[in-house]
Amino acid sequence: MRALLLDSPQPADRSPLRLAELPAPTAGPGQVRVQIRCCAICHTDLHIVEGDLALPRLPITPGHQIVGLVDQLGSGTRKLKAGDRVGIPWLYSTDGTCAFCLRHNENLCEQARFTGYHVPGGYAEYCVVREDFAHPLPSEFTDELAAPLLCAGVIGYRAYRLSGAQPGDHLGLYGFGASAHLVLQLARHQGCEVYVFTRGLAHRDLAEQLGAVWTGAAEDTPPHPLDAAIIFAPAGSLVPQALRVLGKGRTLALPGITMTEIPALDYNLLYHERVVRSVANSTRDDVRDFLRAAAAVPIQPRVQLYPLAEGNRALRDLKHSRLDGAGVLTIS
Repeated sequence: MRALLLDSPQPADRSPLRLAELPAPTAGPGQVRVQIRCCAICHTDLHIVEGDLALPRLPITPGHQIVGLVDQLGSGTRKLKAGDRVGIPWLYSTDGTCAFCLRHNENLCEQARFTGYHVPGGYAEYCVVREDFAHPLPSEFTDELAAPLLCAGVIGYRAYRLSGAQPGDHLGLYGFGASAHLVLQLARHQGCEVYVFTRGLAHRDLAEQLGAVWTGAAEDTPPHPLDAAIIFAPAGSLVPQALRVLGKGRTLALPGITMTEIPALDYNLLYHERVVRSVANSTRDDVRDFLRAAAAVPIQPRVQLYPLAEGNRALRDLKHSRLDGAGVLTIS
């Protein structure tokens, strides 16, 4: 099979991924093999490629928003069959026995493994996964439109839930990429007024097209204090800006897997029981719940397509904010 490999972390501008020919994997007990149709790109992929995250193995094939067809069944599989269309997200496996798993917080599992990080990911023609971590996909979405739902959508959905946003609330979104443009549509469907803070004029235009009631820069003051806020951009400098316009007793959610340093905070920004909380990974229930919600809206992802061989260009475009919506690698 063809796959993109990262041999050593480098800036995306140096084209760190190389196209290689590798043996196709074989499904083991309890696993299925998936012939990959497409894989969306993610800021986490960029952090992996550029070395912002300590890597447990090299070389590695990135990618964790995988859409494909089951083409091989390992022994002991019971639910899926050959030809089923499934999605494979960031959460690849858990131990199912630790205290976090037993408390239904498998996203925090001590032995969790992640797709495209601990195990080869979706920038390839095939991959394998445990049957119980492969998710059937709603028929409402084509392959390319389903792919960004699997991380950009799911982690955005978890952040949206943990922000405490309710119908009628004023929700602030900082940064407007793949996650934010999906959360905006869900929040609008559920009755929130959405304010988008972003530097890019093209991103502001897209946010307004999708229903944002106000757009501006992070330094601007929206027409109403925020009842909830989510920072999608990996910029710690946005935290005091968001707290500045967040209402009393409200929550600021931070779903990034990494973030630049948060500046020293004036305590008055936190006072009145404001909450700053990180959002780590997601659970299988998050994936199932979000896919149902996305199909019910239905959410309409904006995607830009790249062939597998142009994975380096896709990551460069992501890094330099040249994407409106989500980038997706088309593979087979």
